[in-house]
Amino acid sequence: MVLESTVICVDNSEYMRNGDFVPTRLLAQQDAVNMVCNSKTRANPENTVALLTLGSLKVLSTLTNEVGKVLSSLHSIEPEGEVNFLTGIKIAQLALKHRQSKNHKTRIIIFVGSPIDSDEKDIQRLAKKLKKEKVNVDIVNFGETEDNTEKLTNFVSTLNGKEGTGSHIVTVSIGPPCQTPSRSPRSCPGRIWAVWAAVGSTSSTQPGSRPCTRTQGLTGGTETETRGREQGIRRSRRRSCLCGSRRQRRLVSTLGGRADRTCHADELSGCGG
Repeated sequence: MVLESTVICVDNSEYMRNGDFVPTRLLAQQDAVNMVCNSKTRANPENTVALLTLGSLKVLSTLTNEVGKVLSSLHSIEPEGEVNFLTGIKIAQLALKHRQSKNHKTRIIIFVGSPIDSDEKDIQRLAKKLKKEKVNVDIVNFGETEDNTEKLTNFVSTLNGKEGTGSHIVTVSIGPPCQTPSRSPRSCPGRIWAVWAAVGSTSSTQPGSRPCTRTQGLTGGTETETRGREQGIRRSRRRSCLCGSRRQRRLVSTLGGRADRTCHADELSGCGG
């Protein structure tokens, strides 16, 4: 399993009051962030997640593996100010640089639903710096897609380079919600379920589903696990019966054949014979 520290950057600018994503852009983000946090911790209990706002530039939660702390901070976010794309990424990078577990890989997940006013050259310069420090970035582009798609696509392309695949971008258009989210498409209408396409690399399951896809046995667990438990019980019974038979033979040889060499019916039933 991959050990990873992730900083989630939430766009809480005034644009998040818009209702083109039901019920609002900000609440749609909260659903997606909830899903991402649970996905990261399910992939590995030692993974850590932090929360940062791009409008007010506040670190609401430092890196932690307790999802409850992150979600409680998430629901306290209110729309304010304008999005600070470059500054927010720099703060997230600084938080990852001072992480406690240095063996963790680093990732930044950014939700962008406001127009980015930063210069294209500054964006490319930051992308090269993140690539040098091996920080992967996933971007969820929604709301203002006409203004941001080209800038963000070039940003991710610079991060990945010619052969890299560690960073992703997903563009969410306005429309009916996706019914079957998947990792393959790069655009999806409706609520921000399409974030799964960008950040679902750590888990192959859909949001809300259990990791195991095999048939469940009647006694709990998978069918394979149930069969294994039954075989283990039969082996233990067989060993106990054989051990009992050996003890009886030793007793027979000691007492001169006066002991009764019998194996009870309930023991024979577990011998498999």
